[in-house]
Amino acid sequence: MIKSYIFELNQTFMKTSLYCLSFLFLIVFYPAQAQYTETINNNRPGASQGAFSVGKKVLQFESGIAFGKEKHELLKTETGVFGIDYAIRYGFWKEELEVSLIGAFQSNSVTDNRGAISTKYTERNFRSNTLGVKYLFYDPYKKMILDGPNLYNWKANNKFQWKDFIPAISFYAGANFDFAENPFTPEPESSISPKFVISTQNNWKGGFVFVTNIVIDRITTDTPSYGYVLTLTHTLTNWFSIFIENQGFKSDFYADQIFRGGAAALINENFHVDASIVANVKDTPSLLYGRIGMAYRFDMHGEDEYIEEKGKAGKKLKKERIEAGMEDGAKKKVETPKRPTPTPRQGKRRTRGKLTIADALDDSERQRSLASVKRQRERLKRKEGPIEHIKIVREVTIPETISVQELSNRMAARGVDVIKSLM
Repeated sequence: MIKSYIFELNQTFMKTSLYCLSFLFLIVFYPAQAQYTETINNNRPGASQGAFSVGKKVLQFESGIAFGKEKHELLKTETGVFGIDYAIRYGFWKEELEVSLIGAFQSNSVTDNRGAISTKYTERNFRSNTLGVKYLFYDPYKKMILDGPNLYNWKANNKFQWKDFIPAISFYAGANFDFAENPFTPEPESSISPKFVISTQNNWKGGFVFVTNIVIDRITTDTPSYGYVLTLTHTLTNWFSIFIENQGFKSDFYADQIFRGGAAALINENFHVDASIVANVKDTPSLLYGRIGMAYRFDMHGEDEYIEEKGKAGKKLKKERIEAGMEDGAKKKVETPKRPTPTPRQGKRRTRGKLTIADALDDSERQRSLASVKRQRERLKRKEGPIEHIKIVREVTIPETISVQELSNRMAARGVDVIKSLM
């Protein structure tokens, strides 16, 4: 990308966006697993980092290529762009921890149209090379799993709740390694500068995932950069998903608002492919890229770190392992002691429930249930047949006006029968 110091039109929008995102972050942070997943967990095809890691003993490669063009209206330049981005991620020590190398290489073919004769030249270098670690320090979904679903209310399990706004939160710290005479970085000499990212992730019902990144980059240099990334992903099927993304950043070297959109497909549990489009809204320069990429993981995950193994439950389990002589520290499932079988009481059991006539007259030890007595009575009634009711003739004095209800009361008959007779 060609150096540009013209970003005044972008400053107001960027400041407003950063203030709003800072306020949102304070709201979700105040309440303060990268757990292994059966399918690949990657950050592509967007630019944001999810809160969760790849999982312990999982080595993952993510890469893609980009083709596009840039056009700078003020500098009168047109640029053909070819880029390669890559990421190597590895989970170690804990499920929540991962180390990563993230970078991008770009080659620009620039045509300068400012003179009478256009000139062409080429720029090639690394846009970024960052080595860092990420740690998930808050995961609200652990408590949800331990609490389990509501077995009595389907609606309570599937409706949107206020607690769904509480995200998983991770912190990333890394170092940028920039090379000398690099047209894509602000420093003229080789330098190492820090980069910090706070990532939040909400896994909402209906297959929606919302990721937010607050980025603080190169703060020890003369041109620090501050930015954000918002990514919304929607899973349409078990293997296909779509996403939209907005990225904004500001520094004295370059500022921009970038929009991305695309789709990703899961080929198998360890392999993923994606495609996306990148564009912006400014013309100093304007961007339009097409990107395709893939991600693959080498799954060496040998054992699961169960949620119950953390906190007090985890300490208790470790104590049981030590008592059982498991000095090697291997995580083996400790069998839960079975509940003792209750010993039957000697003698006659006390009768529970209401005392019925059948229970009182029955001298045997086994008591019949009330339902059994009712069923027997019904069988006897069916055997005897329908009971013939003898009609009683009564003399009733009827006034000039009388209701059907009053007439049926005087005749000691049902109102329905009286109506049938009158009809």
